[in-house]
Amino acid sequence: MFMDDSNSNRPNFSQKADFHSENSETVLATDQEHEVMSCSLVLSSVGISHRVSQTPEKTFLQVSPENLHAAKFQIQAYLYENRNWPPKPIAPANKFTPLLQPPTLLLIGCLALLYSVTGPWSAHSFWFIQGAGDAEAILQNGEYYRLITALTLHADTVHLLGNCLFGGFLFHFFCKLTGNGLGLFSMLFTATLANYINVALHGSNHLFVGFSTAVFAIIGMLTMVSREYRADKRYLQVLPFMTGAALLAMIGSSGERTDLGAHLFGLCCGMTWGWFLCRPVLLRLRQSILFQTILFCSSVIIIFSAWKIALM
Repeated sequence: MFMDDSNSNRPNFSQKADFHSENSETVLATDQEHEVMSCSLVLSSVGISHRVSQTPEKTFLQVSPENLHAAKFQIQAYLYENRNWPPKPIAPANKFTPLLQPPTLLLIGCLALLYSVTGPWSAHSFWFIQGAGDAEAILQNGEYYRLITALTLHADTVHLLGNCLFGGFLFHFFCKLTGNGLGLFSMLFTATLANYINVALHGSNHLFVGFSTAVFAIIGMLTMVSREYRADKRYLQVLPFMTGAALLAMIGSSGERTDLGAHLFGLCCGMTWGWFLCRPVLLRLRQSILFQTILFCSSVIIIFSAWKIALM
C-alpha cells in the first residue's frame, strides 16, 4: 500500500488535475526523499500531473501513463544538468597541517649543545678558527662551508639565548605553515645566501658568527607567507615589508656586535624566497611526505657535511 503525501505534514507538490492513482506509472523510486521532492517541483514547473507516495523503504513519484514519457524526459534532463551539484568544497591553499610537530626543541638543543662544546668567541678556539665566517677564507680560498658553520656558532651566552628563544619561536610557527622539511631547508638556504651576499659586499677582513641571520630570514619568509591569510586588499600588501623593516629597526640594527648587513640581507633573502613559497606548486608540494622528508634529511646532511669539511 502506498501512503499519499496529502495525509502527511510535508508540503504536497502533486498536480491534482484529472489524475487517477489506480492507473499511475512510477517514474522515480528512491530512498532519497529530497530527490523525489526536487523532481516533483520540476514536473510541477512544466505542468505535468503527478503524485508522491511513500512506503517505509522508498518514496515514489508517479504520473499518468500518457505523461510517462514526458515526465521521464524532464527528470532525466534535470538530473543530468545537476549531476555535479552541489560542487565539492575546495580546501583553501593555506589550509595545511604538518604531519609531525616542528623540530623546534631539536634545533634549540643542537645549538645549545654545540655552544657547550665550543664556548664563547675566542680567537684561539679551534672551533671558531675552523668554523667561523671569515670573508677572506670564503672569497679567496673557497671555504664556502663557513657560510653554514658560522650559523651554528655564537659569540656569547646572551646571543645564544636570544637566538634560541626568539628564533625558536619563529621557526616553530614557520614550520607550521610550510612543513618541517621545507621549513628547515628554506631557513638554511636563505641564511646561507644572505651570509654570502654580506661577505661579497663587505670584502675581506670581515668575521661573523651567529644564528641571527637565519632568524631574520625566517622573519622575511613569515611576513610573505602570512599574506596568504590576509584579506585581499591592496594596502595590506605592504604590511609584510613594513613589519620586516620595523623588526629590523627594533632588534637588528643596534648593539656592539650586531652585523646589520647579515640581518638586512637575511630579511631581504627571506622575503624573496617567501614569495616563491607562496607559489601554487610549492603549496601543493608541501603536502607530500616524501618531499618534506627529502628536504629535511638533505638539510641535516648539509649541516653535518659542512662541519665535517671544517674539522678535516
